[in-house]
Amino acid sequence: MQPVCSPRFRPLFTFGLTAVAAVFLLAGCAGYKLGPTNGAVAGGRSVTVNFFHNKTQEPRLIEAINGALRKRIQQDGTLRLDTNGSGDIVVNGEITTFERSGISFNPGDIATVQDYTLRLITRVTATERGTGKVVLDKVVSGKTSIRIRQDLVSTERQVVPLAAADLADRIVSLLVDGAW
Repeated sequence: MQPVCSPRFRPLFTFGLTAVAAVFLLAGCAGYKLGPTNGAVAGGRSVTVNFFHNKTQEPRLIEAINGALRKRIQQDGTLRLDTNGSGDIVVNGEITTFERSGISFNPGDIATVQDYTLRLITRVTATERGTGKVVLDKVVSGKTSIRIRQDLVSTERQVVPLAAADLADRIVSLLVDGAW
């Protein structure tokens, strides 16, 4: 079998291949933005997260949502979490809906749901402490999928934090990338 190129052109071939690979690698990073996406200084503003009010009949949602929201704010780093209640922005919310809807059914018994979608729907408001200006007032939802094993209650207890984390991701994105 003959080589792809002669030994005389091998360094040129290697250089060309390296250059093409470098162009593709750099093009893949072209849209990446380091640091906060809204142009603000990381940690320049602080946020206080008050406990959400639960308007549903489902227990343990408040802790899951508030814990996930606080954790996500800290992970993002654009806003600084203020636990003393004196943040620049105060976030309040109401948990308005907790719903599960069937997405697939047991093949042997079409009346038995096998997979559910679990949704948490909240109304979130964020207010500037100094001016009282409402900077965010939106209905935000988070969801996750559930495969029922043996007990719906214990399965839901395990996946509520996943839906709360999805909700927290959406809320933090609205807070961080908001036009305020």
